[in-house]
Amino acid sequence: MTDASPPRVTLTLADGVADVRFNRAEKLNALDGAQFTAIAEMIDTLAAMKGVRCVVLSGEGRGFCAGIDLEHLAGNPAPASLETRTHGDANLFQHVAWGWRTLPMPVIAAVHGFALGGGFQIMLGADVRIAAPDTRFSIMEARWGICPDMGGIALLRGLVRDDVARELTYSARTFVGHEAAQLGVVTRLADDPHAEAMALARAIAAQSPLAMRADKRLFNAALDADAPAILLAEAREQSALITSAGHKETIRAHLEKRAPVFDDV
Repeated sequence: MTDASPPRVTLTLADGVADVRFNRAEKLNALDGAQFTAIAEMIDTLAAMKGVRCVVLSGEGRGFCAGIDLEHLAGNPAPASLETRTHGDANLFQHVAWGWRTLPMPVIAAVHGFALGGGFQIMLGADVRIAAPDTRFSIMEARWGICPDMGGIALLRGLVRDDVARELTYSARTFVGHEAAQLGVVTRLADDPHAEAMALARAIAAQSPLAMRADKRLFNAALDADAPAILLAEAREQSALITSAGHKETIRAHLEKRAPVFDDV
């Protein structure tokens, strides 16, 4: 990629919302070496940005992400060691999916067209997934004689039953939006998933950013920790929130603008 080439991933910021888009539309945002690097760098950039309250992740062109670029897969040797941890708990390829889960702010995936293989795993890294009804999904790695190794197994476990995850992975079959919503792979369907995701992101951005980040830490912990650890984490997060400098101002502002919700009771 030369300096004159368009960026592989774009970022637009407005009102605390980061609108992030995969920008390899001519290849259905397929993943080659440069795309992996660009996504990882975007995740790291967002992690360091203090003013971002919510992220919307989508793909330019006809699809979210069609997975691994097969020309890249066929023409490049296997990495020297996938077991080497380069990004915290993950390697580079896992980071482009798992990294969205580790971001401090909520992430919403707006999915259309295709979310296949690696693209499916990237989608799973979001906190919320809004998809067009005709989107095509597949955990298709078995077709190429490989397994989902971008965090997909770790991310699926909190979304669908174990037997459902196994069936989708073993069969490598393609399914569409309504089944994805029924299974729990996506949160909900929308004819314009990006517009829906941006509206939700603005609603999230209007809340306390400290509370949103605390909520995300608690939900992430709930996937691995036992009940006593989760209860202790809740207490610690709440203590930090109610003693923060902006807590009373947040409460006061909410009281001043809230609607009289009990008037009709």
